Amino acid sequence: MNNKQLTKSDMDGKLAGVCSGLANYFDVDVTLVRLAFVVATLIGGPGLLVYIILALVLPADPTANYSKAKRDYM
Repeated sequence: MNNKQLTKSDMDGKLAGVCSGLANYFDVDVTLVRLAFVVATLIGGPGLLVYIILALVLPADPTANYSKAKRDYM
């Protein structure tokens, strides 16, 4: 059984980690997710609003602190 959970990720996160978390969850390239948010915002869609809501609602990845500390150490 697959127990994937949608979380914000600090690994590739630029602002709040929303796009990185979505990319990890759906197993797609993070650049495509970022591009989708930019296009949705520029065509007058709710891209920015959805991003802000997800940044507030999504929990942080509990394993991100360990991974980030390990990455900073190396």
